[in-house]
Amino acid sequence: MKKVIIPLILIATSIQAWAGIEHLMPKVKQIKAIESTSFSLNREVTLIDPTHNIALKKTLKENGLTPGKNGAEIRIEIVKEIPGAFNHSVNGYPDEAYSISISSDHILIQALTPMGVTRAAQTIAQLALDTNALTGVEIIDWPSFKVRGFMHDTGRSFLPVEELKREIDILSSFKVNTFHWHLTDYTGWRLEIKAYPQLTEQGITRFPGMYYTQADAKEIQNYAAERGMTVIPEIDMPGHSHPFEIAMGHSMQTPQGTAELKVILDEVCSIFDKTPYIHIGGDEISFPDSYIIDMINHVHSLGKKVIIWNQYNANPAKKVDPAVIPCDMTTNWATSGRLSKGIPNIDMRYNYTNHFDVFADLVGIYKSSIFESQQGSDDIAGTISAAWCDTYTPTPDDIVRQNNFYANVLASAERAWIGGGEQYIEAGGVTLPSSGPEFEDFSDWERRFLYHKNTTMSKASHQIPYVKQSNVRWYITDQIPNNGNASAYLAPEQYIDTDTTPSSFTINGVKYGVNMVTGAGIYLRHIWHPIVKGFYDNPQNNMTAYAWTYVHSPKDQDCGALIEFYTYSRSGNEKAPSAGQWDRRGSRVWLNGNEIPAPKWKQPDATITQDHDTKGLTNENFTARKPVNLHLKKGWNKLFIKLPHVDNGGTARDKWQFTFVLTDTDGVNALDNITYSPTRSLDDTTVK
Repeated sequence: MKKVIIPLILIATSIQAWAGIEHLMPKVKQIKAIESTSFSLNREVTLIDPTHNIALKKTLKENGLTPGKNGAEIRIEIVKEIPGAFNHSVNGYPDEAYSISISSDHILIQALTPMGVTRAAQTIAQLALDTNALTGVEIIDWPSFKVRGFMHDTGRSFLPVEELKREIDILSSFKVNTFHWHLTDYTGWRLEIKAYPQLTEQGITRFPGMYYTQADAKEIQNYAAERGMTVIPEIDMPGHSHPFEIAMGHSMQTPQGTAELKVILDEVCSIFDKTPYIHIGGDEISFPDSYIIDMINHVHSLGKKVIIWNQYNANPAKKVDPAVIPCDMTTNWATSGRLSKGIPNIDMRYNYTNHFDVFADLVGIYKSSIFESQQGSDDIAGTISAAWCDTYTPTPDDIVRQNNFYANVLASAERAWIGGGEQYIEAGGVTLPSSGPEFEDFSDWERRFLYHKNTTMSKASHQIPYVKQSNVRWYITDQIPNNGNASAYLAPEQYIDTDTTPSSFTINGVKYGVNMVTGAGIYLRHIWHPIVKGFYDNPQNNMTAYAWTYVHSPKDQDCGALIEFYTYSRSGNEKAPSAGQWDRRGSRVWLNGNEIPAPKWKQPDATITQDHDTKGLTNENFTARKPVNLHLKKGWNKLFIKLPHVDNGGTARDKWQFTFVLTDTDGVNALDNITYSPTRSLDDTTVK
């Protein structure tokens, strides 16, 4: 039979026999589709599996493949080599390479380890979506990086057991293999310690009474393990230890506190008997090296390996030197983290999703390489997407939605699986190109993610604010001086409601042009500028930018709009918008010449304080409120946005940005029958 090679960047096909291939996430390394061949589901099969793989049994059961002897066979073989597969060594993480061969009555899975069989089962589960037969294929696949994970700060942002299990179930189906479980922090000690019950009785000030019993923790660990995911618990020490001090009456660095921590670690290692690693923190507070060395040696004596933060200690210039600090791995701490040679590093530097907007930051993390490397090495283990919630975020759904959790984790995890990335985010920034390989690569990921939003992730779709943005195009002006007056009326504003808008403006003898940009979320100045670039290379104060596009609608229709001009991080002290204003800078937006009013804020001008126990974010972010109701007329509609940048306006961070995308009236999906074009062109072939 003819074998058709599908390239790494999978392209959707209308051929029914290839159903499922175009939706695989993460993309597989090598795949050949065999035309006119398929393996029927919902029938009896003979399963020959010496590994007794739980994930495979689950996949077969969910697709009606029951034990029997009718000639169809599924065979598992543990082999010594998968031709062409790459592997790098990370202690506790087995080789995940696998191959799959599917014909009409036979499926052969080969893998080097049982974990490879689990990964093959997860691929088969995706191939089986929305079909009664698996496409005939030959697949060879392996990850470029060993660690592909997510982190929850449940010390501050408690999530129920069932919520964590749902996340593990969904994310593991996309080969996410690590859950970094941050169990203690400033507002809560969340893990039951039988030797010191006061830790959960007295050491929780936010969401009091909410913690994980040891049975809960073991249930989560075992649930994850069945799905090929490792849980790495973190007991933060000696910093972030306010709950410990409340409950125990002394510091972790006292002799008594050190002795108690060793008892705690004894219980933690006993609970998490399937994990190779315990994370013990080690950041943001000064301590002698001897302290952390003593704790590391104790964990080692219990048969576990140790992870600490880098930069560890209170000195942001201090790297983890494995010749001095005998830990086994390090997680890199935000923008100040630096690669430590001689030890596996997990790159989390620009993966702190608590600072992310929904749209632009996702682009930046997907198109970035991991620590400037194309694949893993002895020094680079992979990446983890970290959802910190230092600021009170009221419900589990808010925690997940406002951090755009699923999209961020899966964009990061696919990059870790497929490797590559044209450049590191420090060079590449967060702006989506309007064409070229990075645009095609991202729009293909977006297509596959949105397919799975409504299939694999349907149980969590209400928590996913991300909608299609790769077809949203704008013109944005150069920065125009406003002399420190955010409300200054400048030349572009005379075109708020016109059918055409000039591509340049001459003001006081200076010419200001426009440039096209793609995306629903645009940073003019990124939160981490100048390290991470936004749209402007050199954003200035006392400037105003203008953005506009035209939207063609085939009919008069009501719709929703996701609108935002300042993304409130889920950490850090902030100031809420004033009543009647979109933000604290004076941003404004018009549709067809009619100004779109700002939402009614629940706490206008409020001071939003990090680590407060009961007060924090409400409806400041669009992810926490209903979409704006708008009406499109048939034909062309004009969107026009004014973006002053005078100062921070009282907010803690100097972000200069906007978010705008049209959706259905519920805000669930992007409006799918419209065209965005700043040139009013329906023939623009770059608009998909």
